Amino acid sequence: MATPEENRRTIEQFWEDMYAGRWDAFTAHFTDDATYTDAPTPGDEFARGPAEILARLRLAFDPLASMGDERGLMVADGHVVVTEHVEIWKWTTGEEMRLPVASVHELTDGRISRWIDYWDMQTLVNAAPQAWFEHVLQGYQ
Repeated sequence: MATPEENRRTIEQFWEDMYAGRWDAFTAHFTDDATYTDAPTPGDEFARGPAEILARLRLAFDPLASMGDERGLMVADGHVVVTEHVEIWKWTTGEEMRLPVASVHELTDGRISRWIDYWDMQTLVNAAPQAWFEHVLQGYQ
């Protein structure tokens, strides 16, 4: 079983891989049955498994000109790591957004088995261009 410090290092690397677009390394952080959801979305809307999690994220991120974050507090306790950060989204059409996010990761044997992000939907609604919403509403396959 991984220690809290090992779990913290895993999540630090996870963020680095995600924001750098290293998708093979990113998906390797998940268990085969991992789940991901955003708290503001419907309660039964989960991406399941590494491939579906990646498809869901890329649906939102691929239309962006750039994506990054400013990390704040990170707490590791047992098999759980919580990260407080601000995501920085920049669209190709010039819009920008700073989205405060609290991310909770549960790990099993050093890999992510559950991920949930808590953020304010209104911040996204106020910032994103209409074309981005039209793209996202098409869904991922």
